[in-house]
Amino acid sequence: MHLLERFAGLLDDADQARYEGAVRGGARRLRGRVIWTVSSSARGGGVAEMMRPLVGYARGAGADARWLVIEGTPAFFEVTKRLHHLLHGDPGDGGPLGAAEREVYEGVLAENAAALAGLVAPGDVVLLHDPQTAGLAPAARRLRAIVVWRSHIGCDDPGDPEAARGWRFLLPYVAAADAVIVSRAADAPPGVDPARVHVMRPSIDPFTAKNAPMDDAAVPAVLAAAGLLAGPGRATAPVGRRDDGSPLRVCRRADVVREGGPPPPGRPLVVQVSRWDRLKDHLGVMEGFARMGDAAGDADLVLAGPAIASVADDPDGPAVMDALLAAWRALPARLRRRVHVAALPMEDGDENAAIVNALQRHAAVVVQKSLREGFGLTVTEAMCKGRPVVASAVGGIRDQITDGLDGVLVDDPRDLGAFAGAVAGLLADPARAAALGRAAHERARRESLNLRQLADYAILLGRLVEDRLAAVRSSATPPEAA
Repeated sequence: MHLLERFAGLLDDADQARYEGAVRGGARRLRGRVIWTVSSSARGGGVAEMMRPLVGYARGAGADARWLVIEGTPAFFEVTKRLHHLLHGDPGDGGPLGAAEREVYEGVLAENAAALAGLVAPGDVVLLHDPQTAGLAPAARRLRAIVVWRSHIGCDDPGDPEAARGWRFLLPYVAAADAVIVSRAADAPPGVDPARVHVMRPSIDPFTAKNAPMDDAAVPAVLAAAGLLAGPGRATAPVGRRDDGSPLRVCRRADVVREGGPPPPGRPLVVQVSRWDRLKDHLGVMEGFARMGDAAGDADLVLAGPAIASVADDPDGPAVMDALLAAWRALPARLRRRVHVAALPMEDGDENAAIVNALQRHAAVVVQKSLREGFGLTVTEAMCKGRPVVASAVGGIRDQITDGLDGVLVDDPRDLGAFAGAVAGLLADPARAAALGRAAHERARRESLNLRQLADYAILLGRLVEDRLAAVRSSATPPEAA
């Protein structure tokens, strides 16, 4: 079976035909060119998770797609994390973005641009992701590549002064791109020609270890092996297949901070899975859970994220974890026994994904109480698994959930009482929770599978190639620049 054909049965026939046709057509228009995807990390975030299967599907369709990961210093990632917060409309660490920070940023990217120059040919496509790589756009343009910058973050208020500060830093680089892709129209960079801005909704792959169907018996076995549920705790039988066809087993344990042992398999779990980022508001989730009191029934809370040292481009993780653990220690003992803070193993990406898959499937309620959010793909991941989701009505989360129909939105992410009431309401009404989960699964199936996003990329990149060829024909530009 061709890779694209595996979506048959998951998508409606008309959608399958339309998306597959767009992908194959784009591959034909891109023949002879390399598509270079450039990001700041190969694992530990939504960009890497989206791009890995998309690059594979593109290659399977006949496109020469490749993936590069930039190298950076701690000072560089401190600057880019500051930009990350600012573009969300959040002051972050409040640090400067002056000449010294620009020197750090450009210095690191100059070294990466030199490596890029040895690979990129005129007419290739360079697809840059997020603030970490935006500074490569001018260098890629000088190589006569077709340059696209993809931003996965944004702010609900385009006039936000913090976001404006971040954009002032980035716009000189973004201006060199032939096209800019954002997840939502509100996320468009100010001052960029709207004709160059394209809205593209993120997606998930239904066949990866994180999202593939998992046998009911395998779910508690995986969580027991990872130390998240009580059980034998030994390596599992195969719970899926890796890309190379070899069996996938879970044997590594999470680093869990808790008082007492893991919860029994029958206990309901309220689960948030996200990076250790202050904007994900782990502290608010924990405090909201504590406010539920008896309304939580016998449920426990699990806050899960990647092992702290595993995500090189996110320097805030240790401080966020320290603050979270300090707040956990301050809880009464009866609550500490019901709150579990889990750093999931990252040595094996597929194993980590299988643990997340099992944790989301086991959850009675999945929450995503972000204070700010670009898109929030963990919401779609949970919806794909048919889980009821309670989430903040911020950023792209509002594009994924219709309140009361396929999930529950909390209007004010800082309203802990409303958050606690929404979660408690679903725990107390399993029938309603199940109905929301079914509707969520159907919506994710229709809107969020990555064959649709691959088609979006194929259409856009094909159009940019045609535009470049048309410009060459109407000018004196040497043919090799096309």
